[in-house]
Formats: sequence, structure tokens, C-alpha cells
Amino acid sequence: MAGRGGGAAPAPKADELVPHPVKDQLPNVSYCITSPPPWPEAILLGFQHYLVMLGTTVIIPTALVPQMGGGNDEKARVIQTLLFVAGINTLLQSFFGTRLPAVIGGSYTFVAPTISIILAGRYSDIVDPHKKFLRIMRGTQGALIVASTLQIIFGFSGLWRNVTRFLSPLSAVPLVALAGFGLYELGFPAVAKCVEIGLPTIIILIVISQYIPHAIHVEKPVFDRFAVIFSVAIVWLYAYFLTIGGAYRHSPPKTQSHCRTDRSGLVSSAPWIRVPYPFQWGAPTFDAGEAFAMMAAAFVGLVESTGTFIAVARYASATHIPPSVLSRGIGWQGIGILLDGLFGTANGSTVSVENAGLLALTRVGSRRVVQISAGFMIFFSILGKFGAVFASIPAPIFGALYCLFFAYVGSCGLSFLQFCNLNSFRTKFILGFSIFMGLSVPQYFNEYTAVAGYGPSHTGARWAGTGSMWLVLSTDYRQPRINWSHGPHRSYLRGDFLLPRSMSVELSTWHVLLTGGHATPGPKFNFCGTRCAPRPHSLCSA
Repeated sequence: MAGRGGGAAPAPKADELVPHPVKDQLPNVSYCITSPPPWPEAILLGFQHYLVMLGTTVIIPTALVPQMGGGNDEKARVIQTLLFVAGINTLLQSFFGTRLPAVIGGSYTFVAPTISIILAGRYSDIVDPHKKFLRIMRGTQGALIVASTLQIIFGFSGLWRNVTRFLSPLSAVPLVALAGFGLYELGFPAVAKCVEIGLPTIIILIVISQYIPHAIHVEKPVFDRFAVIFSVAIVWLYAYFLTIGGAYRHSPPKTQSHCRTDRSGLVSSAPWIRVPYPFQWGAPTFDAGEAFAMMAAAFVGLVESTGTFIAVARYASATHIPPSVLSRGIGWQGIGILLDGLFGTANGSTVSVENAGLLALTRVGSRRVVQISAGFMIFFSILGKFGAVFASIPAPIFGALYCLFFAYVGSCGLSFLQFCNLNSFRTKFILGFSIFMGLSVPQYFNEYTAVAGYGPSHTGARWAGTGSMWLVLSTDYRQPRINWSHGPHRSYLRGDFLLPRSMSVELSTWHVLLTGGHATPGPKFNFCGTRCAPRPHSLCSA
């Protein structure tokens, strides 16, 4: 008979709930960072990453270039340039930065300061649209060049390493979760702009990736791994037949712009072969107010990319990123923004959240796949006609993809709760308060701006008004509230603009640090590098 004073604990009863074991590295990943898939499969997966990042690459110039005074020719050249620089930045990040399978592409974070530059007073007297486009582009280039120094200094000096040393699993939860969930305005609202295209994409994507693999058993995971290619091809062909069949012939212009596959004129305007080069728009111009606004956006992008890097490492089945590696990645991302300014993309760069979610869908975290996708970006940016064909994919299709991929990144943040003591009231306070305030504070500024026509922070000092609004304002960038006069306070920004909801990431992160989330007792991250640790073959097959 076993002694009463010691011995093993009794086995749990059959009806007793047993918690799932905590995993430092995500299991069931087919290919992790250093175990590339076969070349044919890797090429298809790389092309899939290219398709996913193409949405942001096309949507941002489509929204900005017409406001800058450019036409279809300028729009096609900006898309080519943004795609070309994104490929270079992705290669730099995968070889010299964090060396994670992270795609570096255009970001909505930099859209609002670009719009503030478009509406700046020094460009209002230019009558010729093409000259106005060139002047605004040069001003945007100068602002991006100055803003890049912030991330370069933070990354390579080690300042960001000292900050990320305080990241515990508890503080990573809102940081990563809101990096995905905070972009909800770019999901179903984009789908609803053309429901007959966007909604079938969501349904087909979910059916192919989640249900068919359980109904049809094949030797290799084909359907869930290439669900994006299947769903985009099916719905794109369906949208093409609707377009040539005259389904939108009598629809409003706004509906046609979202639903038609020939809406943008990119194919006819794009050159057959063109290599983007630095200073192609002319010498950059510099303005203190514009540079300060862009630097504020660069800081927001820095925080957002930190959360996305953590999600990428998790879905690539790597251990948590060491602070030194994370800081180095931010430094190389700053170099990427510098390249954006030199080449003239009219937009800055951050880690692509949607491509981080694609890692979860495919369960392939190989670095080689992302490097191949960078090759596709560069190839199709040089061969403009071929790249423009893929750029004609309707935006609601990408909105449907975002609904799935942003959700994956958000759930990655919630998965870090397994390392936290959820029975602690202090943990509950820090977790709930940080997430709630990260959503509630931006909502206050949204409501204030919607009623008053301008934000609560407006001043005659242009650099102060621009920067302060930028660090707190959060909503949809596509609807600027123009306010030409603020009574006794006149803002030379000439408009209050809306930041993507990713601003809530920054707010929630600082709430965690201020409330002591980094000092909460509990497990800490295992900083063992970003490569696959030696482990059983069943967890990460080669």
C-alpha cells in the first residue's frame, strides 16, 4: 500500500478536464524555418505569398495616386515600384534582418501622413496634374527618408532591444492580438463593397481549407496548403464572367470600381518592361512638418511590426525572437523605408500581417518560400504587363482573404495566454485593461472627429498638431475630414486624417508596460533563437 505522506499524485478521473500541454514551439508545422519544402511545392507556395501581398500593394496606390494628381500611367509605375522595393526589402529581411519568413510590403500606417502631404498648402497652387503629382511624390520621398532614421536608430543602436527585453507572454498577448484584430476595418467592410464576389471567396476559402481536407484524404495536404490559389482562381474567373456578361453595365461607378476585373486600366497603362530606379521622380524635397508626421507613422509601424514578427516566429514553429534579433529586424525595416523614399513608392513598409496569417493556413514556415515570393515580386514588377494582370484582381477578393489571415494573427496573440496564470486577478486586470483601452481610446478620437470635423488636438504649430494627432488618432484612412479653419486655432495640416486600427497596438502595449505586465510573476519567453530547435520528426518534418 502506498505511503500517505508522498508518492505520485492520483491520475485524473475520466470526466475531469485536463489542460492541454504548454508548447514553446507550435507543433504540427510541416516545414519550419530551416526545412524547405521540395522546389515545385516551394514555388507554388511562394507564388501564393505573392498573391496575398498584392492586395495591399495595389489598393494603396489606387487610393493615393489619383489624389496626388496622377493618372493610370503614374498609378501603374507606382505599383511597379512598390512591388519592386517590397521584393528587395523581403530579401534583406530574410537574409540579414530577423531571418524569419516575413514578407515586407506596403502598409496602411503610412497612408494618412501621405494624405496630409497631398493636402499641404504648398502644393495647392499647382495647376498641372502631372507636375503636382511629381511635387507631392518628391515631398513624400523626403518625409520617408527622414522617417526611416527613426527605425534605423532604434534598431541598430539597441534601443528597441532594451524595450523588448520587457516583453513577457502577458504583454505579448495584446501586442500580437491587436496587430491582427485591430485591422478589422479592412476585412468584411471590403467584402461588402461587392458582396457577390467577396462573400463567395470567404465561403470557398473556408470550405477548401477547413472541410475538404477532412472529407477527402490525400497523401499530401493539397487543399489546405493551396487554398488561396484555388479560391482566388475560382472567384476571379467568376468575376471575369460577370464583367464580360454585362452584370455591372448599369451599376453605379463606385460599384463598378470594386467589382469589375477591368476597372483600373492598369494592364493598358503598364509598360512591358521597366526597371524602377532611385530618384525616378526627381530629387526629394524636405519639410519639417511632413517629416514629423511620417516619423510618427514610422513609430507606429515599429510597434506593429514587433507584434507581427512575434506572430511570424510562432507560426514558423520557431522559439520566441531574442530582443537582439528583433531589434536588428527593426533596423533593417528602417533601411526598407529608406529604400521606399529613394525609389518613390509613396508609402512606407512594415511586416505584412496578411502574409503572417498565410503561414498559419499553410503550416509552412520555410524561409525559402518567402524568398521565392520576393523573386516573384521583383519579376512581375519588371514585366509590367504580366504584373498588371494579377493587379486587376477585385479588391473584395483580398478583403475576404484578410478576414481569415488577420484572424489568424489575432488568435496567435491569444495563444500566449497559455503561458499566463489566468487565475491571477492582476493578470486579468492587465489583460483586460490593455485590450479595452487599446480599442476605446481610438474610438473617442473617431467620434470627436466625426462630430467636430477635426480632432481634439489641433494647433497652429504644424509639427505639433500633425504629430500629436498621428499618435492618438485611429480610424479609416479613406475618409478624410477636411476642416479649413478651426476657429481661433488653425491647423496647417488642413485636415484630420484617420489612422488604421493598428494604432490600438501601440496604445495597448504601453498600457501593459505602465501597469506592470512585464513584472508579473510567471513564465518568461525562451530566447533560443529563430531556428528550429532539435525535436522529434513528427513535429516539423523536413
